[in-house]
Amino acid sequence: MPSFLKDLSLRRRSKASFATTETPPETNAAEASASSGNSSNDGDTNERPTNKSTSTLSSWFDRGSPSTTLSSTRCTTSKSHPNLVGLNGSSNGTKTPPPVPGPGTRPRIASAHSSRYSLIGMPQQEGEAAPRQSPATSQFAPRVLSISDGSWVHQKVLLIFGECADTARPIDGSLSVNHHQESFPPTQWPVCDSYFKALVYLQPGPNRLRLDFTSPKLSSPNGQLQTHSSWISINFLPLINSPPLHLCILVAKDSPETYDAVPERIKKEGNNLATAIRKFRTAAYLWQAFTAEQMNRNGFGRRCYRYEEEWQPGTLTWRDLETGTMRNEAKIHVVRLDQTVKEIQDLDIAQQHKPATHKGKLFKIATEAVKKYFAIRPGQKEYVSCMFLDTHWDKHVGTVRGHAALGGGDESLKLAIFGSHCLQSYPAHIEEVVPAFTDCTRTDTDFVANDCNDGGSNWEAANIGIGAHLHETGHLLGCPHQENGVMLRDYVRLNRTFTCREPYSTRTRQQGQRLCLPKDECNWHRLDALRFRFHPCFSLPTDAAIHPDRSIQVWTVDNGAVLVTATTGVAWIELFPEGDDTCHHWIEYLNKSSSPAGAPQQITLTEQSLRDVLPEKKRKKKLQLKVFSCGGSEHTVDDFSHLTSSSGKVKLPDGRPGFKSSKLGFSQMQGSQPQELMLGTCAKQAKFLRSLRIFHGRGIDGIEFFYEDGFSEMFGKRGGKPSLFELDTKKAEILLGFHVRAGVWIDGIQVLTSTGRRSEIFGDATGGSGHTLIPPRGYTIAGVYGSSGAWIDGFGLIIAR
Repeated sequence: MPSFLKDLSLRRRSKASFATTETPPETNAAEASASSGNSSNDGDTNERPTNKSTSTLSSWFDRGSPSTTLSSTRCTTSKSHPNLVGLNGSSNGTKTPPPVPGPGTRPRIASAHSSRYSLIGMPQQEGEAAPRQSPATSQFAPRVLSISDGSWVHQKVLLIFGECADTARPIDGSLSVNHHQESFPPTQWPVCDSYFKALVYLQPGPNRLRLDFTSPKLSSPNGQLQTHSSWISINFLPLINSPPLHLCILVAKDSPETYDAVPERIKKEGNNLATAIRKFRTAAYLWQAFTAEQMNRNGFGRRCYRYEEEWQPGTLTWRDLETGTMRNEAKIHVVRLDQTVKEIQDLDIAQQHKPATHKGKLFKIATEAVKKYFAIRPGQKEYVSCMFLDTHWDKHVGTVRGHAALGGGDESLKLAIFGSHCLQSYPAHIEEVVPAFTDCTRTDTDFVANDCNDGGSNWEAANIGIGAHLHETGHLLGCPHQENGVMLRDYVRLNRTFTCREPYSTRTRQQGQRLCLPKDECNWHRLDALRFRFHPCFSLPTDAAIHPDRSIQVWTVDNGAVLVTATTGVAWIELFPEGDDTCHHWIEYLNKSSSPAGAPQQITLTEQSLRDVLPEKKRKKKLQLKVFSCGGSEHTVDDFSHLTSSSGKVKLPDGRPGFKSSKLGFSQMQGSQPQELMLGTCAKQAKFLRSLRIFHGRGIDGIEFFYEDGFSEMFGKRGGKPSLFELDTKKAEILLGFHVRAGVWIDGIQVLTSTGRRSEIFGDATGGSGHTLIPPRGYTIAGVYGSSGAWIDGFGLIIAR
């Protein structure tokens, strides 16, 4: 016997010797049966549940989340034998999850009538002054509905949703979230009509969380408040191999480093740069938690973008300010501008000032400052969301100076900008999230702005500030305006994502919704979630490598059909009948896995099949298409009917019909003229193509095709440097296609052959974007078409069967 057990007067008991207590009257027979089923399994102690792993036994979705109800009068460890202190996990009475059963005592899976286990104590042991109650089932232990036990997530702050008790008999109370190994202070969240929403701070790796529910409306045997507890395990895997979203505060060179706030706020929390950083950081983590939850609801898992983080004094809990605790949290870059406060607050560049003539200048100022600060090099791309600190509400003019809500950018920088005029209403810590979204204090327009008259109270101003800035961040991530969701203006109810009860709204002049469930919340539109799924910022380590050719090609073929090809797979198509500025109709091609491997690389479209998707009143209108690939690229067909008309078809010299592909380049150079060339391989007496000579400089001037009889044909013109690429006629090598670098014009071109050979990229190998032009299966190259000015500014293939 181990030495530490010799000091204990413990008697080994068999199963039959354990005492049981009478089931409480309010516990039904099914619950009592499930509770007693833990210690008895029809006499067979070796029976095992089938098709269940130990990790799924504690999953809410598998109906077996272990929960415990602990009395507030629980005995402290000072009353236990000193040798047992270590077994309880701490010496200060901290509650610990129930121990994992041994190999021979694995608990059976809970029945459909009882999916949780709550303990109001354990059998009395020697050394304890008061007896403990025997196990009993509690119906009030918290259940997390939004995520299953043992799940993996990739964001530091996790949003959870769940319920306590029976929702048919609603009850209010409070939920306490106790973090893994007390690495973060406990946080309190309201329970409204038995539902709760909470934000959980996670440490990298496994996190064992305890959720405690209390309510003054619940009676207890001894008249004291009871704590009903449950546990859930969440694994946090930080992402480091995807590009981060940078957060910046832009400060004028002579800035006082303060933002607009009412005197009471200034006295309570200050309005300096340090407070602005704390508030912006917390808002950013709210964006991330919201987006990850929305991606999961759309079936893409909790994938989300990441922030650049650094080791610094923590700010996500107010206690870190007192203790000076260091944490790895999002870095807020402070970027000093070359402009003064007066220049930033110039009315002529204020976006909301109607007479302003340079409303986009703040975006230009931010772009130049951010590019200089990050020293972005050619070929690099950064994603940055910025806030102007020196935004100021001018009540005399009735506008917000130094503010613009814009998002977009170029190939090297994707940027979003917003002002700080709503910053005073933001939460500075996780503990302030619920108070911030329930604060009905009216907006005092003597000191702060009521943005678009939608921020008449503090909680509504928080919605506008945090939500509208998220809207602009959506633009930098590639999202256009949508029919609903964040990319419309649904962020005016962003508060419902983080609270279960809504206060009075000055915007609607009505009492807010009593119970805010997921169906009532603000959301990212489905098309936004699709864009995020294939965005590089949202990539996961488990994602398969994406093919470098991410282009989309559209081919007109016979029978009035159109083929769409994409090496990475066709993800979805958006349909825009004439008059629609936002997308209301789309077709998805992803399977349930939502991975590129499950997307088709070639699809066939007909005009009738597309118009059948539209409502009757829109079917005869001009139809525009936008095709999206799993590689993140986009291709626009301005008029589908024109694409399938006779203009997309040609007659080849040998009598066969030829079909034009989609054209690369804009064909907008001065003096640009259309051009079309049929290859000799399609002549009545076919000629064998022997070689190609490409004339190039910083672009492609022309392409000359040479045949076996010495005859040649020219597309474009001769100029620049000539480079010859010969085909191996002895191996019957033929021209398979081209890899083209194109933007406004044709920057570079590479020849592809049937044997797998590739030429070098002639011209500018890094200009424009890459596109691979290879005819669909069953078709071959019959010619080329496009346009040419000073050099080639339009290029496409003519194909034939």
